[in-house]
Amino acid sequence: MAAPLRLLTFLVNFVSCWGMDASAAIYALVGGLLIGLAASLLLLTHGRIAGVSGMLAGFLGGDARGLRLSFLAGLLSVGVVVALTREPSAASTSGTAASLALFGVGGFLVGVGTRLSNGCTSGHGVCGNARLSRRSLIATATFITTGALTVFVVRHLVGGAS
Repeated sequence: MAAPLRLLTFLVNFVSCWGMDASAAIYALVGGLLIGLAASLLLLTHGRIAGVSGMLAGFLGGDARGLRLSFLAGLLSVGVVVALTREPSAASTSGTAASLALFGVGGFLVGVGTRLSNGCTSGHGVCGNARLSRRSLIATATFITTGALTVFVVRHLVGGAS
């Protein structure tokens, strides 16, 4: 029992060096473990990859609708439960420069990227990388690099919020 406690202490100290709240780090760790467990169970019990875009495409195409509907309903219901049970954060209550149209364009571009890479961050990043899929490793590196470049451009070149 001492080893897990030492590991937890190390992780709390590590994230606090980066200015992250220890409780947020613990929530992220537990959430990551649950996502990995759920993805593993889905693969072991149904032989399916827990990729959101693949689940949605399969549902719309009529393949294994019950399983896919349950998966997608679970994703949406967690968001609803969190929205109803947590107090609004400063990020959700403060005004932002992003408009509904901008979110729509962003969603469209995410959909295009998902189709181009044959999957989304959940399928490639969680399941594909765990299987050491070359395509998923390249796709995940591309997602991360593109995200980092976007943050740099918005924060330093366009002058967005830091």
